[in-house]
Parts: sequence; structure tokens; C-alpha cells
Amino acid sequence: GYADAGFTGSQDILTPNLDKLAASGVVFRQGYANHPFCGPTRAALLSGIYQHRFGFETNPAYDPANPIMGIDPDVPLFPKRLQEVGYVTGCVGKWHLGAAEPFHPNNRGLDYFYGFLGGGHDYFRIDLTEPVKEAYLQALTRNDKPATFDGYLTTALSRDAASFVEKNRDKPFFLYVAYNAPHAPLQAPAEDIERYKHISDTKRRVYAAMVDVMDRGIGEVISAVDRNGLRDNTLIFFLSDNGGPQASKQKPGKWNGSSNEPFRGGKGDLYDGGVHVPFIASWPARIPAGTTFEAPVISIDISRTAVAVAGASPGGKHAMEGVNLIPFVTGEKSGVPHEALYWRSGSKWSVLAADGTKHFREADGKSPQLFFLPDDVAEANDLMALQTERASELRDQWES
Repeated sequence: GYADAGFTGSQDILTPNLDKLAASGVVFRQGYANHPFCGPTRAALLSGIYQHRFGFETNPAYDPANPIMGIDPDVPLFPKRLQEVGYVTGCVGKWHLGAAEPFHPNNRGLDYFYGFLGGGHDYFRIDLTEPVKEAYLQALTRNDKPATFDGYLTTALSRDAASFVEKNRDKPFFLYVAYNAPHAPLQAPAEDIERYKHISDTKRRVYAAMVDVMDRGIGEVISAVDRNGLRDNTLIFFLSDNGGPQASKQKPGKWNGSSNEPFRGGKGDLYDGGVHVPFIASWPARIPAGTTFEAPVISIDISRTAVAVAGASPGGKHAMEGVNLIPFVTGEKSGVPHEALYWRSGSKWSVLAADGTKHFREADGKSPQLFFLPDDVAEANDLMALQTERASELRDQWES
């Protein structure tokens, strides 16, 4: 959730490593995920293209025998572009872009993979006697072999990520650390839950512990970068893939303990609560510490930035659509990275102009709405009746 890190205002969850990372670089005040839930955001992030271009608009089920349900093999992922200019590439954690061979990370530009191919995993156990379903109890995967983990999954992923840094310290490397925390199931070590006993709501207490352990893991990975003298020239991004799930009339039990304040809605929504996420970048050699950036940016900008700084090609049949953010945050380039950002999720759609005007329809059968976010971050005051011409302009941009 947007409000669940110290650098975004959390008072009850401790995230000292993320806060330190944010202070060392730039906080994007209007940082957005490409989709209000996980799979499509990841497809956009890794391709650097709006995911609708190649038909990735929902979460693929876990099905290793299905050669169709996954990210289009014809679309190059940005780790592949980095490989082509000499980078060693790795992914640790959640994949969720298809479980069959054509979609496997090692076949999509990643030299190393340790994690799980589906949308989530139990944090404490593997049990191959249980039904496979979405593979939450299946073995992990290390490259092309089944793998296990000891203890708590988030900690195991962090250790593996730190090990990747150690092993590749003498080469240019790219590492995608895709934590599943704090995704369901709500599970954390007992001693970490105990540290948050001051939080009265039991769901948020466990959730807080999950975020805390993730933050400590991030600290472990950054420590490995520090130890090897690589920190000044390492570019680190952090973001969430969507807003935290919130309770609704239809699904009162959906809430996972997260907070998206001050935004409306959550995971699955195109209100800002579903897509406006914590989003930071740190690169001591280039980005001045303590920077804030106010204009809207989006997940696909991360991959486009990485390809630019690595000197790789962003072009080809499926040219990348994001923007290199570095010149904007250093002041070398003025203006805004995007004239507008765009979303579609089923029958829902949204467009956000650079000035903060947002036009969208949240569901079939509902009337489109118009908000001006600089005056109304909670999206409470619909301006549609007052600004029909502006709404029409934005809708035309979205259609185009």
C-alpha cells in the first residue's frame, strides 16, 4: 500500500532501509504501476511496453503445460537487451508471466532464476502432497531444476539476491528482486509479529511484520552492493506492482492489512489507490540525494531507463515505450516525461494528463468521471459536468 513505508508517511510500520534508499536518491511523488494487479504490471515492466500491445491484460493461471498462456515470446524483455551489451542478468522471486517452457525466465533473457513461476507461494513450506492449484505449495525453481528454501521465504529470497551480487561483483549485472511479500497468504515469523503487538488489528499486525522482514532483506541486498564497493555506480529502483487490496461490499474480507491513504480504492481499481504506488530510484553517482520528482511516471520507465544507462538498444519490432528518467531527475532535461499515462483493465479505462487531470470509467454501466488530482487526491469531486470538453480531449487521447 502507498502509505505502508516510512518515506510515504507510515507511522506504525518500520522500513528504515527503504527510507534510507529514498533519502539517497529520488522519490517519485506520482509513481504509477502499469496495472491495478500484478501479472500485467510485470509484463509491462519487463517489456518496457504497454502490456495491452501484446494482449497481456490478466493474470495467467499456473499451468506448465500451456504453451499459450504467458508473455508473448515474440516480445523481447529488457534483460535480454541488457545481455546483448554484456550484462549478466538475474531474477529472484516471483515471475507470474507464464509457467510453460517458452515463458521461463532463462528463456527470456535471464541468466539466473531462483523463485516461483506462479503468482505467489506459502512463506514457510513446500508440500508436494497437496493439490497443485496455483502452486503455492510446489517446489521453487532454480534455473531448470526444482529447489527448496529454509525458514521464511522472504528472507531466503533476500539471501539469494545478496549471493547473486557477491558472485557477479566483477561484471556489469542486472538483478530483478521480485518479492511476493506482502501478498497473501498473510504469514510472518512469530517473533516479527510480536514486535508489532502495539498494532491492535491482527491482520495489519501480520502485514506489518511481512513488510518489515522485506525491508530488512532489501537492506541485506544493498549491503552486498556496499560491501563490494559498487554502490555509487549501481542504479536501484523500488516500487510496488499495484496498490494494497481493500475491503469492498462484494468482498468484505479482501483487505490484507494495507493502507493506500490518502488515495481512494485499492488493488483491482483504477482509482489512484489501485495504481499510485511507492516508487523511488537511487544512484549516488548521478542522482542527487534528497530529490523529489512531481510529474507522473510509470513502471515502463524503469526498463527504458535501465536500457538507456546500459547503452542497450530500445528499438526493434517491439520498441520500448517508456522514458529514460535520469535526465529529468538530474535537471538535464526540463518538462515532463509523459504528456499522459494510460490504463485499461477489462471494461475499466483511465487516462492521466501531466497536469493531474484524470478521466476514467471504473466499470461497465458506470458513467465516466473526471478529477483534478492536485486539488483532490482522494478522487471525491467529479468534475465531469463542468469540464466535458476536457474529458472529451482526454478520451480521444486514450482512444488514439
